[in-house]
Amino acid sequence: MIRERALEGKKQRLREILRECGSVVVGYSGGVDSVFLARVAVEVLGRENVLAVTGKSDSIASWMEDTAREVAERFGIPWVEVETEEMRDPRYAANPSNRCYFCKSELWTRLDAVAAERGFRVVLDGSNADDVGDHRPGAVAARENRVRSPLLEAGLTKAEIRAWSRELGLPTWDQPAAPCLASRLPYGMAVTPERLRQVEAAELGLRGLGFRDFRVRHHGAVARLEVDPAELPRVAPLRREIHAAVQNAGFGRVLLDLQGYRRGALNEGLPAAQLVQLGGAR
Repeated sequence: MIRERALEGKKQRLREILRECGSVVVGYSGGVDSVFLARVAVEVLGRENVLAVTGKSDSIASWMEDTAREVAERFGIPWVEVETEEMRDPRYAANPSNRCYFCKSELWTRLDAVAAERGFRVVLDGSNADDVGDHRPGAVAARENRVRSPLLEAGLTKAEIRAWSRELGLPTWDQPAAPCLASRLPYGMAVTPERLRQVEAAELGLRGLGFRDFRVRHHGAVARLEVDPAELPRVAPLRREIHAAVQNAGFGRVLLDLQGYRRGALNEGLPAAQLVQLGGAR
């Protein structure tokens, strides 16, 4: 009962925040959080006061773009795409540990321009309460561009967002996390369209084999496969199919990470001083 009252309080707070904003542009990736935020924003503010905007670039998997479009059409969410050019920024392409800062700076600059041009008051992102403490240099770019995070401000966790998304009938409620394709490249390996296409092709192949929560990490000629521990038993029976799918994407060898997929694996080994969190470096 206490938990239910707390959740109801968070829901009410989210609605209050959206009303405070008045009219919003939502950074809309097609992921669980941004889809949910756009859907609730339309419910609270009306379609005329909401615009969901997807940044289109080589860094975003094509299936995410398809999801963004399909959900927007199905639920009546006003939606547009804008081209982003983070790939042209040598600071982004060099793939430092704060790569996301340069990507998000480009995205929020574009969305801020859309908001100004179309008369929307506030730009929103889908950060939630669970994102606090993770390595998120993109959050610095959001603050610099005055982007608000209503889900975080309301204290909503990922589990709560998924549950509420299910109540709303959103098909993304149980969708696995899907960060940008550049996150599959180890820091210091240059981000190129060719490498991103390799990763996407390999991951599409594994999705076709029924795997849900996994990553294909790019290590040159070698692909390192991280699979959710619950799905590891499926790997051995499908090893030939997995090898073919990944090899067809242009990799010479496929290695299985026995630790399995875990959030933040890319950041393992980073010095504490480089871990930029929501709210600043800690």
